[in-house]
Amino acid sequence: MVVQRMSEPSELTDEEIDRVFHALAAATRRDILRRTMATEQSVSTLAADYDMSFAAVQKHVGVLEQAGLIIKRAEGRERLVRADPAMIARARALLARFEDLWRARVDRLDALLAEPETESHH
Repeated sequence: MVVQRMSEPSELTDEEIDRVFHALAAATRRDILRRTMATEQSVSTLAADYDMSFAAVQKHVGVLEQAGLIIKRAEGRERLVRADPAMIARARALLARFEDLWRARVDRLDALLAEPETESHH
């Protein structure tokens, strides 16, 4: 029986990776994500802090929701959003794998550069 530990997030598909990086490409969306990590907020509350239309903020929230980075729920007439720590953990794990790959390449380069030169003629 294979058991996946809770601390080990499942790997993202290429499609999920594309959506996450697209969502994080805009400063407004990164700010919305940051603000909803601390506390659940209504879209109206979020929109009040940006110099753009409510509809534009709704679109940003939609992009974050499609990427799985935030969860939106209805409470009466309000739409409340909060960051999804599980998806953020999956994205962080992806970046950690990229970092590990990069560090391994740098370590191999360091080892290669540290090797003494061998003389080709005796």
